[in-house]
Order: sequence, then C-alpha cells, then structure tokens
Amino acid sequence: MTENNDRFELATFAGGCFWCMVKPFDEMPGIEKVVSGYTGGQKENPTYEEVKSDTTGHREAVQITFDPAIFPYEKLLKLYWQQIDPTDPGGQFYDRGESYKTAIYYHNEAQKEMAEASKKDLEESGKFQKPIATDIFPASAFYEAEDYHQGYYKKNPLHYNQFHKGSGRKDFIESNWKAEKDEKDLRERLTEMQYNVTQKNGTEPAFNNEFWNNEKEGIYVDVVSGEPLFSSTDQYDAGCGWPSFTKPIRKAQVEEKEDLSHGMIRTEVRSKDGDSHLGHVFPDGPGPKGIRYCINSAALRFIPKEDLEKEGLSEYKQLFE
Repeated sequence: MTENNDRFELATFAGGCFWCMVKPFDEMPGIEKVVSGYTGGQKENPTYEEVKSDTTGHREAVQITFDPAIFPYEKLLKLYWQQIDPTDPGGQFYDRGESYKTAIYYHNEAQKEMAEASKKDLEESGKFQKPIATDIFPASAFYEAEDYHQGYYKKNPLHYNQFHKGSGRKDFIESNWKAEKDEKDLRERLTEMQYNVTQKNGTEPAFNNEFWNNEKEGIYVDVVSGEPLFSSTDQYDAGCGWPSFTKPIRKAQVEEKEDLSHGMIRTEVRSKDGDSHLGHVFPDGPGPKGIRYCINSAALRFIPKEDLEKEGLSEYKQLFE
C-alpha cells in the first residue's frame, strides 16, 4: 500500500483502464504521485492477467497522493467525474467486465460524505438521462500494478493516444464534459475582439493588446471557460508583440491542431474545455525544448497571484513560492 504522511492524503478511483486515469491528475498542482493498481478484491498481490480475468474481485484503479491544502478532495472528485462515463454499469468504453467498472473508494468519513454529495449533485444535474452507476466503497488494500503500466501515457504516448481515442473515451469526454457554449451569453460578456479571437480564430494587433508586456505575477485563464492555461513564471518577451510562454501550466489543458489558413502551415493552440482559439505554437522559443506559445491577450484573463485564493484557484499559489 502507498505510504502517507501528515501533509498528504490518499484518494482512490476506479475509472476503467488505469492507463487513461493517470494523466488527468498527474500534472495538477498538489498531486505528489499517481499510481496504477488493483483494489476492491480478495486476492493478495494479483497480476494484471488475473485481474483482467474477473476472478479476483479487483478493479483497475489509480491511487493519488495529494496535498488537500493545495488541491482539495472536492476538486479531485470533479476531475474524476470528467474522465468517465458514470452511467455505464458494465465497464468503461471498450473495456468490459467487473475489473473495469467505476468506483470511488473513500479513505475516511469526510471523503465518503463528499463522494456521496458529488454523486447526488451529478444525478440531480440532469446532465445524463441514465442513472449514475458509479459505486462508492470504503478503501481496502491497494496493490500496485506491474511497472510497465505505471505512467503509461509517458512511456508509450503513441499507443496511449491511439487507445484513448480508439476506446471511445476521448470522444465521450469531448461530447459530454466540454463547457457548453451559449452564443447569446458569449456575445453579451465578451468584447468584440475577445469574441473574434476565441470564436472566429482571429488575431489581435501586435504590441496593442493587454498582456504582451505584462510583468505582474499571476496566471492566465481562458476568458471564456476560466480554465487555467499559462503562468507568468513561463512568460517572456519574444519581441513579437503578443504574450509568449515557454509552456502551458498543464500540457493536457491545451490542444494543438494543424492550421493551414492564410497560405501557411502552423500549429494552432486551443483550450481543451472551452474550445477557445488561443494562438499558435512555434519551434523558435528559448529553453531546451525550443517552444514558443504565442497567445492572444484577448483569449486570456489575468489573475494576480494575490487574488488566486479569492478566485478559487489557491492550488496555483505554489507556482510563486
């Protein structure tokens, strides 16, 4: 079982194939580690083949060691729901059977109450027409999976991406968990420039935008969805007249797509949840990876580091400590 100390707590989630359940949590602030393994069954130290045969009672799961002061359990639950089809009682996507069923395994009464409340909220939200099938169980012995399963998305990115897409999980998440756009709402709360950039793939004028020379400390979120995207700690002056960054806060929070518009071959950057056009990424940046994210100010909202807690984003304060 995973060791813990006074600072960290454990969270355990079953969400189908554990390959796909590591990446969403792995890059989040306050997450110490994410381990793939087996739990809920009767056999000690089971192998992958034994668990997959549905003879052990175990389910594939991930166990997360996290700092609740930075990333609270409620946010883990919210992120967990957004990785699964919670209405499927027989497995997840391509993977069928007991070992691929979903479950939240609580480690204390507080986690139990929060898990039950979040499940009830999802049921009452009307988001899904079918009943929520995810189980809530007390945590039991957790057995780490074989080494080749750990961090699979990093070790085998090509196969991971093919499986994530081919299994049906990627399309389900995009169809059911992406922020829904209300055209009337967007027109009312966005400026003409913000709307043109984020919704029509526009580009604002260089050197005549809000953040191209910003020197304050804080993070940038999608002006449409509010999802955290970039940090001032990774911002630099590229001399191009737009905010430039060496990397996003989390690579998983942005999507890159081929852009053949205007007679050029470029790589467009979009926000994952809000599906907002942000800008482009170029191979001419500083640092060992040589990447430059050239982003429109109009696609961003800046939150100073002193306002992060007030905005419900206290987990990102550690970027500036």
